[in-house]
Amino acid sequence: MTTKIHISSGWLYEPVFPDYRDWPIYQMARHQQEFIKKVREQSLESIDELTKGNAGNIEDELAKTLYLERIRMKQTPWKADKPDERSFWSGVKKKMLRVNGEEAEAAEQYRKILAKIVDRYAWEIAGKFEINTYNFAKDITTAGFARLLNASQGKGISRFWSTRHNLHEKIRLQGEIEQVRELSKIGTIVMVPTHFSNIDSLLIGWAIQSVGLPPFVYGAGLNLFGIRMLAYFMSRLGAYKVDRRKKNLPYLETLKTYSTLALTNGCNSLFFPGGTRSRSGALESKLKLGLLGTALEAQRLNYFHRGDQGKKIFVVPVVFGYNFVLEAPGLIDEYLKRAGQQLYYRENDDYSTSYKLLKFILKFFTASSEISVSFGRCMDLFGNEVDKDGRSLAKDGREVDIKKYFYSNGQITTDRQRDSEYTIMLGDEIVKRFHQENIVFSSHLVAFAAFEIIKKRYPKMDVYALLRLPEEDERINYSEFAEVVGRLREILVEMKNNGKVKLHENVKAGPAEEIIQVGIKNLGIYHAKRPLFHDKKENEIGSADFNLLYYYHNRLEGYGLEKYV
Repeated sequence: MTTKIHISSGWLYEPVFPDYRDWPIYQMARHQQEFIKKVREQSLESIDELTKGNAGNIEDELAKTLYLERIRMKQTPWKADKPDERSFWSGVKKKMLRVNGEEAEAAEQYRKILAKIVDRYAWEIAGKFEINTYNFAKDITTAGFARLLNASQGKGISRFWSTRHNLHEKIRLQGEIEQVRELSKIGTIVMVPTHFSNIDSLLIGWAIQSVGLPPFVYGAGLNLFGIRMLAYFMSRLGAYKVDRRKKNLPYLETLKTYSTLALTNGCNSLFFPGGTRSRSGALESKLKLGLLGTALEAQRLNYFHRGDQGKKIFVVPVVFGYNFVLEAPGLIDEYLKRAGQQLYYRENDDYSTSYKLLKFILKFFTASSEISVSFGRCMDLFGNEVDKDGRSLAKDGREVDIKKYFYSNGQITTDRQRDSEYTIMLGDEIVKRFHQENIVFSSHLVAFAAFEIIKKRYPKMDVYALLRLPEEDERINYSEFAEVVGRLREILVEMKNNGKVKLHENVKAGPAEEIIQVGIKNLGIYHAKRPLFHDKKENEIGSADFNLLYYYHNRLEGYGLEKYV
């Protein structure tokens, strides 16, 4: 049984590895020069394999890279970009023009140019890890979260310094925490969280250290390094930079190799598989599989080099639960604009400076109601359940030897097509687990019920027509609303008993009237226009912002609940 330690802001788990010198991320940072050298060498090998070592193919990839980089510099410059970019790529162009000689000689010259590019990319991507910065960030995050949540609980400046409110009562860590801790002792953890808010990165970092796990490596958007405060911490806490503007082969192979080698070195890794925040408010259904595929390659390499002693990689789905998302108005407008093309205009949702970021964090925590972080059941990279000893189990309970997934003609082989299919299967399983580990709050339930009642009234209207309805046509009789909420709650309890979803205590046990009261109170608590309100005079439920109601409704999409409305 895990021992917990008490601190002023709540309970934390004891560290799995108390000595930071045992952390793979610390060891990788200590030997960064050697690590980057390996990244460069293996990236060049991979590119050589893909281009078949042919001078013409290498030249084509270099020309394409140069073309794409020049467009990027002109059309989408970022503050985090290096100041010497133009001179570097001008130099690449000059070197390419000087290449001459026979096939083999030309290929060698092109490889040297490619090596310079890959080396630059590898150092650009590379993250660092400094133990002093980590300890400082850990202390300030825990204390800061506690103070901000206390600030929302009372009046007067003294409330900010109070410790009477337990941080872990406000941010609830739930799920398979013991299993994750135990498996981290014998294997490597890949954590895959949902992504709804700018606050997610801070929350998952806090949650990881709260349950006693060593720090993770993770990919962070290069654009975030243009924010001075974020850049200071992320550049010292294991974050490697991901530039989603760069779509050329040398960059993508270098990025994948960096992630793969970090995993083979035993570094626990964090991927947001949705790639970016959910614009619609729904749980992710389509995942970005590029970096996720590096976990599969790392597992293959572990078995290839170490056989049965190769470290196993475990996948942990994590679902964030919020009653509201501060950025929701901008996110749903952007989603509707994309889906409906020119029908909607996206409001600017830009947290591009340290001041704006701090202001956002302050708003979030001082306005926030309860937050949940749900750690899902661990699985291997093929979607099989794993037991406490890390053994993979088939649906009938038989042990599965996952090494066999990498075999071809009696030996472990490289097969990009095969591994791509495995990654797609893993992505599908993660989406399924997101829905199973999702904790339904009363705010989610009332939003879903209200939107679906209106939608059912106008069966021939599409979403965009519904969103243009006049406010008086969005009113719902309270008795009708309470009946639907009660019916949906019964269905959700049945689904919960069958392992298809999780429920907040209020939804699990509360009567419909209580669910409605709490749900409406928490829903959009900070928004200028309330997505849902109870007009007690007319005894009706209404919405002051139907777009926002649609956003919060979408959290329960994919469960088939609409047929019970």
